[in-house]
Amino acid sequence: MAAAAADEAKLESFLQWLQANGADLRGCTIRACGAGKGFGVFSTAAPEPGARDGVVLVVPLDLAITPMRVLQDQLVGPRCRALYEEGGVDDRLLVMLFLMAERRRPGSLWKPYLDMLPTTFGSSLWFSEEELAELEGTTLYRATVIQRKSMQSLFDEKVKGLVEELLHVDDSASSTEVVFEDFLWANSIFWTRALNIPLPRSYVFPGLCGDQHTRTDDDVCDSGLPAHQETDVTAKDSTADENSRSSNTESIWVEGLVPGIDFCNHNVKALATWEVDSVGNATGVPASMYLMLADKSSVEAGAEIYINYGNKGNEELLYLYGFVIDNNPDDYLMVHYPVEALRQIQSADIKMRLLEILKGALRCLLPRSLLDNGFFGIRSNEDKDNKKNISPISSYSWSGQRKVPSYLHKIVFSQDFMSTLRTIAMQDHELEQVASLLGEVGSSEDREPSDAEIQSAVWEVCGDQGALGLLVDLLRVKMAELEEGSGTEASDTQLLEEFDSIHSEDYASGKDENSKRKLKINNRSCIVYRRGQKQLTRLFLREAEYLLELSANEQT
Repeated sequence: MAAAAADEAKLESFLQWLQANGADLRGCTIRACGAGKGFGVFSTAAPEPGARDGVVLVVPLDLAITPMRVLQDQLVGPRCRALYEEGGVDDRLLVMLFLMAERRRPGSLWKPYLDMLPTTFGSSLWFSEEELAELEGTTLYRATVIQRKSMQSLFDEKVKGLVEELLHVDDSASSTEVVFEDFLWANSIFWTRALNIPLPRSYVFPGLCGDQHTRTDDDVCDSGLPAHQETDVTAKDSTADENSRSSNTESIWVEGLVPGIDFCNHNVKALATWEVDSVGNATGVPASMYLMLADKSSVEAGAEIYINYGNKGNEELLYLYGFVIDNNPDDYLMVHYPVEALRQIQSADIKMRLLEILKGALRCLLPRSLLDNGFFGIRSNEDKDNKKNISPISSYSWSGQRKVPSYLHKIVFSQDFMSTLRTIAMQDHELEQVASLLGEVGSSEDREPSDAEIQSAVWEVCGDQGALGLLVDLLRVKMAELEEGSGTEASDTQLLEEFDSIHSEDYASGKDENSKRKLKINNRSCIVYRRGQKQLTRLFLREAEYLLELSANEQT
């Protein structure tokens, strides 16, 4: 009860802070989601006066925590600017340093917002050793271990000292030692909440069109930014966030946190999108970000207003956000040929040189959706005249001796990766034949063969047999690693059924305390993710084995 009362007090303080700094909750509110799930944005019983065109929340961009906001801060800005210009920190680390310093600064002007942010996360970076062991054999396990070591080194060598320096610029900071968990927290806050914001150019560089201001105690979110060189901010040549649209064509993409908007949770069936209003035409508030309902008439009073974080597989969701989606349609499998193994194969130096010229991909991302177009997918019986996916390989054979395979339009693996595997799988006598073909090109035209001609020569000599055999081996090894780490796909399915049954009983009896629930949720997320990886491996392996069989039949 005491914890609930404290959370309610923090929420009330935050909502007052938002409104005091120009935010406008027109048709929504922020409240607890229940069951230890944090906070979310919910529609109100009736649209607030002034709500129009589905706009339910407006937040001035002055309230956003961006690299520019950090650089202009009266207390830490000068030191951060020096670090930035020296190349000691990048945009993202700059924001993380600011979050760590402000979180520990007594009386921080950002305290009502920072108090609302979660203190722990369900992402794999926060897993205990026991929880992390549930991921053994997966790509996520290796990525998490590597990232932890990298972050620990960065913290020890740079971050700890910088934050302590920023904390003491005004001699009022807490003397408590900055620890690695502070950095882990700031990293998770950034990656789970930061948006890629299309800021109006005139807003990023106001020295061109307005007066300058600095932050004061009475004006936490002043929009002034001293005139400075364009190197002070990263201009991103990037597409918009899944939920964003910008009404200003001259925009500079900047990553940052937008208090209020960042409390929207994820759902693939999103009810809203966020947009930037540069001049105030949509909201009446120039230089603002607003949340707009996709279909206002379909949103019931009290419904949670979700946004869509984008098409993300469970690997990315668990790594960054700490949750997974059952039967995620955007799940994917990563297959790669180890560089260490490449160095140990026959004629490694020559093959590595060929791959360098070809810009050969040693990794292949396999989204679940590719299976729809395979031999066993839902489109396997569709009109066979639909062969738009036929590779340029159809023009590779200049001698006409190597025919285009009949199965070409059903290959779900990228031709770039297949070309890499053909090159790796070549035998020495095949290398000699490829060299001979390429020698004819070079001697006849007095030039070096192009990457397309190299790819063509390798295809002419090798076909698909070796590449598909190697692909099958890679997928079998991947399945063996997954099962060695955590058992079979069937055993994971049984564990999930048992988990869901026990969880339902505990929740109904009131025994499902928050600490136990979090542990269970983390374990369940691991099982959902790894079972999905095993399922995708099995399905793509079936495609590869069938292709290998067809290839063998066509070569005989």
